[in-house]
Amino acid sequence: MMIKIAIVDDNTFLQKAVQDKLSFFDDIEVKFKANEGEDLLHKLEKNHNLDLILMDIEMPRLNGIDATVQVKSKYPQIKIIMLTVFDNDENIFKSIKAGADGYFLKEVNPQDLYNGIIETLNGGAAMTPSIALKTLKLLREPVTFDSNEPVENIQLTNREVEVLEQLSKGLKYNAIADNLFLSVGTIRKHVENIYTKLQVHNKLEAIQKAKNNKII
Repeated sequence: MMIKIAIVDDNTFLQKAVQDKLSFFDDIEVKFKANEGEDLLHKLEKNHNLDLILMDIEMPRLNGIDATVQVKSKYPQIKIIMLTVFDNDENIFKSIKAGADGYFLKEVNPQDLYNGIIETLNGGAAMTPSIALKTLKLLREPVTFDSNEPVENIQLTNREVEVLEQLSKGLKYNAIADNLFLSVGTIRKHVENIYTKLQVHNKLEAIQKAKNNKII
């Protein structure tokens, strides 16, 4: 029995990386790939003979969480595993509420991803261990995420926003440099400036703060 899968990610490089991980397993067939949620829904109308969708979260137009809600209401039999770069609490919480059946980080190795797919299709809930721990913590200490924190006045240049958006897709400095036709040194300098302006110390904090302040 072939396991029929769709991959949804707005980054074609990451789409291919996931497909490469699945290529080790003879019983998995990637039926199609979609670039974001609306693209996925459009393709499902033509062919929803799928067992499972591997869904990115951060996507333009229709993100993975909203897409999950729509897929689950129309095609409840299709399992959905979120496959994303970040394990921030809000994404985990919203994904589970949206009906996701599992949650893995993109760095997952092929065998663990395959095992997770099988486990999910057998009615389990497969998760990266760090996500499972966070999920337990969320259950023990429920948080409300619709906080009305004051939005700070942060001024980033267009170029800094571009760099930050690329960072948020999990790209490394050299890939960002190639994409923006800049040197790696220039990207580093931009990242330093971004950290200073946002008053953060690492990439995840920067991305989270930028999202909270609707910069990206």
